[in-house]
Amino acid sequence: MVQGGVIAFKVIHVTNAFRNRERLRQWLHAVAADQGCHIGELTYVLLSDKGLLPYNRQYLGHNEYTDVITFGQDDRPGVSGDILISYDRVRDNARTFGATAQEELHRVMVHGLLHLLGHGDKDPAKQKAMRAAEDKYLALLRK
Repeated sequence: MVQGGVIAFKVIHVTNAFRNRERLRQWLHAVAADQGCHIGELTYVLLSDKGLLPYNRQYLGHNEYTDVITFGQDDRPGVSGDILISYDRVRDNARTFGATAQEELHRVMVHGLLHLLGHGDKDPAKQKAMRAAEDKYLALLRK
């Protein structure tokens, strides 16, 4: 079993879609370990489009819906931060990509963690690398 810090899950005004939380924790710890890091304190927050939009406006200057925003906390040991996820975007993206809402939620969860681990996705090469890393770690979850 992979050891590490605390991973919390919060749900605000949407369906609680965080299933099998202990399995998710083990998976996320394994992802961080594979990247040569450990998790300090990580909080996943699931909310609606309307709940996430003010964060996108205030912190990123974007007036549009998004699926995930990460806030790193560098003052703590290990990988620490908050990962805010719009469950509305997760469900819509799942329909668009022919996935289940759980599959898409897992993709967005690992995507946010990869951002905290230093991975970017601002250009096509980085997007391709991010997608490959997501696929690798989603396969690990399915084992």
